[in-house]
Amino acid sequence: MADTRRRVKLYMLNEDRQWDDRGTGHVSSAYVERLRGMSLLVRSETDGSILLESKIQQDTAYQKQQETLIVWSEADNYDLALSFQEKAGCDEIWEKICQVQGKDPSVDITQDVVEESEDERFDDMPDAAPPIELPPCETSKLEEIAELFSSVLPSPIRREKLAVAIEAESYIRKLVDLFHMCEDLENIDGLHHLYEIFKSIFLLNKNALFEIMFSDDIIFDIIGILEYDPTSPTPTKHREYLRNTAKFKEVVPMTNSELETKIHQTYRVQYIQDVILPTPSVFEENMLSSLSSFIFFNKVEIVSMIQDDVKFLTTLFAQLTGEETDDNHRRDLVLFLKEFCTFSQTLQQPNRESFYKTLSNLGILSSIEIILGLDDEKMKLAAIDIFSYIVEFSPSMVREFILHESISVDDEDLLINLVIEQMINDTDPELGGAVQLIGILRLLLDPENMLATASKTEKSEFLSFFYKHSMHVLTAPLFANTADNKPSRDDYQSAQLLGLILELLTFCVEHHTYHIKNYIITKDVLRRVLVLLKSRHSFLVLCALRFCRKIIGLKEEFYNRYIIKENLFRPIVDAFLANGDRYNLINSAMIELFEFIKVEDIKSLSTYIVETFQKDLEGIKYVKTFETLKIRYDQQRDRSRDKHSFESHAASIVRNNRFRRDARAPDEDEEMWFSQDDENEENDSTPQVSELLKNKIDSDLEHIHKLWENKKTKDNQLDVETPPRLLSGTKSAINISIKTGSNSSLSSLLSMPDSPGSPGGSPPAPNSPESPCSPPTSPHSPGRLCPTPHVSPVSVHASKGSTGSNAGSLTAITTTSTTTTASRITDSPPSNNVVTTKAPGLKGLVDYPDEDSEEEEEDEEEDVIAPSPKRPRVGT
Repeated sequence: MADTRRRVKLYMLNEDRQWDDRGTGHVSSAYVERLRGMSLLVRSETDGSILLESKIQQDTAYQKQQETLIVWSEADNYDLALSFQEKAGCDEIWEKICQVQGKDPSVDITQDVVEESEDERFDDMPDAAPPIELPPCETSKLEEIAELFSSVLPSPIRREKLAVAIEAESYIRKLVDLFHMCEDLENIDGLHHLYEIFKSIFLLNKNALFEIMFSDDIIFDIIGILEYDPTSPTPTKHREYLRNTAKFKEVVPMTNSELETKIHQTYRVQYIQDVILPTPSVFEENMLSSLSSFIFFNKVEIVSMIQDDVKFLTTLFAQLTGEETDDNHRRDLVLFLKEFCTFSQTLQQPNRESFYKTLSNLGILSSIEIILGLDDEKMKLAAIDIFSYIVEFSPSMVREFILHESISVDDEDLLINLVIEQMINDTDPELGGAVQLIGILRLLLDPENMLATASKTEKSEFLSFFYKHSMHVLTAPLFANTADNKPSRDDYQSAQLLGLILELLTFCVEHHTYHIKNYIITKDVLRRVLVLLKSRHSFLVLCALRFCRKIIGLKEEFYNRYIIKENLFRPIVDAFLANGDRYNLINSAMIELFEFIKVEDIKSLSTYIVETFQKDLEGIKYVKTFETLKIRYDQQRDRSRDKHSFESHAASIVRNNRFRRDARAPDEDEEMWFSQDDENEENDSTPQVSELLKNKIDSDLEHIHKLWENKKTKDNQLDVETPPRLLSGTKSAINISIKTGSNSSLSSLLSMPDSPGSPGGSPPAPNSPESPCSPPTSPHSPGRLCPTPHVSPVSVHASKGSTGSNAGSLTAITTTSTTTTASRITDSPPSNNVVTTKAPGLKGLVDYPDEDSEEEEEDEEEDVIAPSPKRPRVGT
């Protein structure tokens, strides 16, 4: 009937949220037909009746606790618990439950539970475990107590119940009494059990229990219990150290007894956490959060009480800066102030702001300046720590102080210069203090945290001050070490210091574009930095390359001209060649530098590299960088040569066209302007000249370039006489009315050879019928359309004539034919060819129509028969 049987006790939660014992029996898991699924069955061991019949649901959250307890909810407010007599029986039933739900038996809960706060969990959910009954607090029961306390730790609910029971029964003080008894009797086993018991109490993570344990009357007893670690062969004498060795120094007398008590308590609890308690494992790292919170809030109270004690702080700073204070006492004052500022890191933002404002009003920065001027290294290190706290919180406050003191203090006594000197003269072989100070300086020089108000700009004001009064102090080691074109000192500590300085200078190049640019050029800083490429320390060589790369990465011609003028790539190329074909960071960094110049197409540097270092770099074949630079250089040079030739020819065109002596005498190009060649006739195109009329030839070289390209394709046509124009029909004269004046653009345009839209060809033959046209009435109105005259297919030379008048007069240019030699006869049938020239916005220029229907031509002929009364037509 049943797969397994184990002895269990069944509990059920009643309406009062208390666990009721429903009897003892044997549990089994079996398929129940009525419930249609695997179920848990509990039969009473007394009469065999069924105490429980529960189907294992897929979505029910079963929880395994303390290795012998399974808890779950059947429905709302209907919770059950099975307490097994044997662990094996609990494990077997748990495996059955996990098998039905498809879960791994190693889990402690089969379903994910929605995360909620601890208070909500215990308020809204019923107690999922029976209450814990604490054993009698006796020496003989210590082992049982230790096992009980350790067994509840995996379950949050059981931990909560145990903490409540300990607090309700004053169990901690009873255990302390047992400790005194065991220690007097030298009961080592009992002391070891007490250690395990109190370690479990700490892991309960309950603040109420900490308040009891850390009270003044029993805290040393708790420390004494923790001395008897079972893993240690002999007890560690923590109480002796705290009472005799670690003595409290009252640098300034305290009148607040509560403050003093809180300081003592915080120190001892911090000692317990950091020294006595073992390092928590991965599973226990979050189980001491309440202990950390206890220390945190104690520190907040200490800082608040000291900050409110104005008399105490005033006395402190008066002794700190007083000349009569001896060095030992001053050192104690500085160390106290450092610890005070360390505690302030626990404050919230508004409280911290008030805290540092109070210290600033008391002269904290002036005190740091005085301490940095002393020869005591211990005090200097403590002052640097205090200074770093202040800068991290409010760099603007420090900058304001530095600018204000520069009015009355010499450069060598400025606070920022004292900080830089402290960095340079750091005695630590690893330069730990210098690294800290570089971070401080970087914060002070970072424009991102500088304020800009309507009255002043902190960025420009402070950076101008820094580059004038402090930059030379920062770069002094760099200039001193590179005076002889090679590093004068190349030991590890010097190289590390120079690397830190270069890091800060690289930061300045990126963020201080104007100030650092002037400083680099005037002081020739880049040349000095590149001297460090000869260092034997690879990290320093890479720092120098990084500085140069940052400058080139800005792609500013100001820097590029400086590099080219001073030939500053010579040290880089020499170091690159000296490195050889070794595949290391230096090789990769230098190739990346040249590759960046190639990819970004920095023409000035590319030309400089190819022209100066081509012979040195032509043997580098394992990358294509230098070959590509050479190819691009050759292409650029060819383009420059072609452009120079084109500009020379364009200049001649401009001279020939703009300064024609007789503006009234049209040349052959003008004749071509009013003609149309065979190509345009075949394509039926209507060239647009409006764009040409808008742009002046002397200001548009690109357009001239296009004209020059067209001219190249038509050289054969320009070298000979204009080819004959094949027209059909009778010969006719073309009367074109234009308005002449002082329009230089039109004159230049009419004289332009082979302009777009001006096909070559001879004008119509003479003695053709006139085709009068009415001029446009306004510059923007469409011109009158005239039928194209018909001429015979013979080549003629046009005789040109023009009638000039003052600006605003109308001139009729009549083209007539003269007798010429026959050139070319075509067998094509005569056709009507239409020439259309559109010039929007130009007064007096007649548009020739496209091929229209006969009706449109007749209408247009009727329109142009009558001469315009305002503009009489000039006959041939």
